[in-house]
Amino acid sequence: MAAILYPPVSFATTATIPATLYDSDAGAKSLKEDDVKAVADTFVASLNSALERKSVAEVTNHFIDRGFWRDLLALEWEFHTFQGKDQIGEFLTKNLETSGVKNFEIDSAALPPVVISPQEDLEWVQVFLTFETKIGKGVAVARLVRDVHDADKVKAFALYTGLESLNGFEERIGRNRVLGVDHGQHAGRKSWTEKRKQEVDNADPAVLIVGGGQAGLTIAARLKMMGVGHLIIERNQRVGDNWRKRYKFLVLHDPVYYDHLPYIPFPESWPVFTPKDKLADFFQSYASMLELNIWTETSLDSAVYDDETNTWTVKIIRNDGSFHELHPRHIVQATGHSGEPNIPTFKGQDKFKGKLVHSSQHTTGADFKGQKAVVVGCCNSGHDIAHDFYEQGADVTVYQRSSTYVMSSENGLGTLFEGLYEPNGPPLDQADLIFYSTPLKVHHLLNKSLTKKIAALDKTILEGLEKAGFKLDYGYEGSGFLMKYYRRGGGYYLDVGCSTLIADGRVKIKQGTGISEFTEDGIKFSDGTELKADIVVLATGYKNMRETARKIFGDKVADRCRDVWGLNEENELNTMWRDSGHPGFWFHGGNLSHCRFYSKRLALQILAEEQGLKDRNRP
Repeated sequence: MAAILYPPVSFATTATIPATLYDSDAGAKSLKEDDVKAVADTFVASLNSALERKSVAEVTNHFIDRGFWRDLLALEWEFHTFQGKDQIGEFLTKNLETSGVKNFEIDSAALPPVVISPQEDLEWVQVFLTFETKIGKGVAVARLVRDVHDADKVKAFALYTGLESLNGFEERIGRNRVLGVDHGQHAGRKSWTEKRKQEVDNADPAVLIVGGGQAGLTIAARLKMMGVGHLIIERNQRVGDNWRKRYKFLVLHDPVYYDHLPYIPFPESWPVFTPKDKLADFFQSYASMLELNIWTETSLDSAVYDDETNTWTVKIIRNDGSFHELHPRHIVQATGHSGEPNIPTFKGQDKFKGKLVHSSQHTTGADFKGQKAVVVGCCNSGHDIAHDFYEQGADVTVYQRSSTYVMSSENGLGTLFEGLYEPNGPPLDQADLIFYSTPLKVHHLLNKSLTKKIAALDKTILEGLEKAGFKLDYGYEGSGFLMKYYRRGGGYYLDVGCSTLIADGRVKIKQGTGISEFTEDGIKFSDGTELKADIVVLATGYKNMRETARKIFGDKVADRCRDVWGLNEENELNTMWRDSGHPGFWFHGGNLSHCRFYSKRLALQILAEEQGLKDRNRP
């Protein structure tokens, strides 16, 4: 087996995965033999009784000793994950009465209660619920077990609560959709086309969205369906150009079942893996069909926030060179969670006679047939670009600076998404609830065993990589792909063919030494070796999204914001999709799935501030 830099935790022979999850060798007991509907009914009735009495102690006692509660905006305007009765009790003491959370019911429109066994010797009853708060309605997911320390009572190993709508401001979909026409007699009536043009051209929105990729489109769609005025400004000529301009053969590594956008899913005929230009065209159609307000070829010149009026003064430049001044109450930075390109500098790079570009600037290797290409960096983009160079006839070497987690797209995603995002999976909204309701600490623990399983399936290719000199890791404590994504947003490759090229020696690997300097015709390394190069592509990743805010909005805004991405002490992502530290300023980004799910959470917070239900100066 290939070398492992972050080996999976070796559990003691007397320990089990369930014991690790439940934090006790006998803290929970299987419910397989029970009538799961009766079990769920008993739990819900007891929980509602405790809530009616507003008893923090009684509600807390519905959890096993080290149980989890993940709350997204239902009890407090924040994202929280608490573990253990002490933390849960403190959270409830602060928020139980003020939130007015009550009336949990089994969701009859969702999947029925069922025993779930995510891996051997680990089971719980999964129950979809609905509930109410003082200001809205929510959905919940309970994962129930029997607590052998308390007379086998049914308790929650994990409970998720999430706000889904604000009373009186439900999404304008389904039964709530707009009529689309005013019947009757209307002198001077305007056509739909005329009204749309006026709406776009004269936009003075409550929310200005900077960036028209998946983040900008999804938050605009959510806001529109909630009746909040929006405007997207996009510097490119067309919606989708942020994808069209990337390297020529880019294809999404995530399957279509995971990637749908809100309100308009991809067609049934859509390919499993989406080429970037096809995705760009879909984005353009999506914006048109949902009537999103967008100004393309438009950039932001300045943005100043007034703490007294809680408004921004924003100056923007249109494609004709004209300046426009807007006064939104909110700005959403939707420029992608990767941020600005991370472009390191090297001694002697100015004397290099070849081409030196960051991966974000690279489009194709077709111009370098028969020439020498070096790719600096070994994650998704680096591998894809090396793969392209090879297919275009270049002599390509990848320089690996550290270690990389590698899993095949087929075995890796098939294992991680099994039972969720696949052709016969549950409805998308319920798949999302199952996935995003799971506390990240639980994902971390479960993914250790899944990572081992994937490695066994990928054994041949991993051993081939090791023999070629490629340095592998298995992620933080062996938790693989998912936790690397959440902790650093990179450090992995979802193999779609380049690993075989490296293992076979068709793409060469340079590893284990630092770059000393650039020469006129290549790179010199600290071990004294040199690589000749006609082109060097720096697949060196991206900076924190906060640094993009600094570039676009200036130090005064960025200095008030917190760092974005990575995990906090509760194992929640830092800053994304909620209070940024700067009032009226929000970060939105991530892959298509994250944008789909969290755009609703972000839109609800903006709507709540607009309706006076949330104080923008306090989380």
